[in-house]
Amino acid sequence: MAWVYLFLAGLLETGWAVGLKYTDGFTRPWSSTITVVLMIGSFWLLALALRGLPLGTAYAVWTGIGTIGTVILGIVLFKEPAEVMRLVCIGLILAGVVGLKLVTRS
Repeated sequence: MAWVYLFLAGLLETGWAVGLKYTDGFTRPWSSTITVVLMIGSFWLLALALRGLPLGTAYAVWTGIGTIGTVILGIVLFKEPAEVMRLVCIGLILAGVVGLKLVTRS
């Protein structure tokens, strides 16, 4: 169950990271509220995941999921560049996340 919590925490991390863009420096009340709720949910799920996973693994996977999701949504929503080397680097992060899952017992 820890891996499910961690995956969901990573998705919420992606949500709040993208949400920061919409808060306009926390000057937009609704966007800011949604972003803060996503932050709290992400941290809560990460804390639950840490009950059954090593800290280093959980944190690396959490940030990896958030990074991958944020880059993809940045490309889709904000027309950020999708250059080959950028995508290769994201692929390396994905490989690291998958690798940590494969070598971590829990």
